[in-house]
Amino acid sequence: MPAKSKAQQKAAGAALAAKRGETKVGALKGASKSMYSSMSEKELRDFAKTKTRGKPEHVARSR
Repeated sequence: MPAKSKAQQKAAGAALAAKRGETKVGALKGASKSMYSSMSEKELRDFAKTKTRGKPEHVARSR
């Protein structure tokens, strides 16, 4: 599943780095923190590798 915005892609990249042990889990905030705990490494990799060209910076959350 591709990321829908640049912000989502960046958050997935941060969470992926923490999953791999490249950064500390305590350094995560907001969306990246919840992505870390709720997604597998493969799911995070799929989000993080999404091309950012043509993507909006942010997408409003639907409730």
